[in-house]
Amino acid sequence: MDLEALKYKLHSQIPLTKFMQIDIEKVENNYLITTAPIEPNINDKQTGFAGSLSTLVTISAWSACYLSVVDLGFNKDCMIAVIKSDTAYRTPVTKELYCKTLLPSKEQLQTLKRKLKDKKSASIRIKSQLLQDGKVCVDFEGVYVIKL
Repeated sequence: MDLEALKYKLHSQIPLTKFMQIDIEKVENNYLITTAPIEPNINDKQTGFAGSLSTLVTISAWSACYLSVVDLGFNKDCMIAVIKSDTAYRTPVTKELYCKTLLPSKEQLQTLKRKLKDKKSASIRIKSQLLQDGKVCVDFEGVYVIKL
């Protein structure tokens, strides 16, 4: 997984991710870890701006899809888009934005690969959480469609 290439892609093709200073940190225990500093993502209450929080969980889940598609050997210029999502804001974020995105399971990847080979399109469900001090601040689940 080329995380630096992904970060470059995001910052060059989606300018908001550069302004938010989103960083693609690492893959750890089947999670993609992404972060952003609080300062450029703050609201009038000095907590994380809901638009920034939503963007981070959405783009992190998109990134998990992208990394999966590339790792499966498909074209990295394929179309990936969120088509449905559910976001729950549980508690304010007051520190660095820290997001954990669950990468697809082996079973999900096998299904994704089969559908992409057979139909040239597939969808997948991805979950992300923004955490602070071990507590869930934002829960996200999105359905992403992928077309070759």
